[in-house]
Amino acid sequence: MKTSFQLKALTFFVCAFLVSSTAFAQAPIASPRDSVSGIIAGSTIKINFGSPGVKGRKIFGGLQPYGKIWRAGANQMTTFETSKDINVEGKTLPAGKYSLFATPGETDWTIIFNSVNNAWGIKRDGSANDDPAKDVLVVTVKSKPTKALVERLTYKINKRGFALIWENTEVPVMVK
Repeated sequence: MKTSFQLKALTFFVCAFLVSSTAFAQAPIASPRDSVSGIIAGSTIKINFGSPGVKGRKIFGGLQPYGKIWRAGANQMTTFETSKDINVEGKTLPAGKYSLFATPGETDWTIIFNSVNNAWGIKRDGSANDDPAKDVLVVTVKSKPTKALVERLTYKINKRGFALIWENTEVPVMVK
C-alpha cells in the first residue's frame, strides 16, 4: 500500500508531466520541415528542407554572408532526390538522394549536391556540414530579385527546374 506522501509525489509528477507536455506540444517550431516534389524531364524530384523565417533580419549578405557555404535550409540537411539521371545546368547528376548546399553571392551562387544526406546541416562550430570530397556536382547559377519579400524559405519546382526563394532573392537552377 502506498503512503500518502508517495501518492502526493506521484500525483505531482503526473501533473507536471502533463502540463509540460501540453506546453511543449503547442510551442511553434522556428524552422518547420517542408518539402516539395514534382516531375522534371520524366524524373520525380523531391526537396526536403527546414524553412526558416526572415523575422526582420537581413538574410543574404547579412545572417548568411556572401561567399560562405550554407546548408540551403535549417536544422537537418536539405535533401534533393531524383528518380532518374538529370542534367543540372549542363552537367549530369545521377539518380539518387543528395544533400543540397549553396554558396550565396550578390549575383552568382554555387549550388552543391553532396553524397552525404543523413546528417545535421551544420557542424558544432556553426559551419556548413559539407565534405567537399563527397561533392557529386557543383554548378554556378545567377540569382535574381523577387517582386516582394518572401518570409519563409521556399523551394519551387517547375518544368524548367527548381528555385530556392527567400527574403528578396530567387535562385533558379535549370534541370533537363
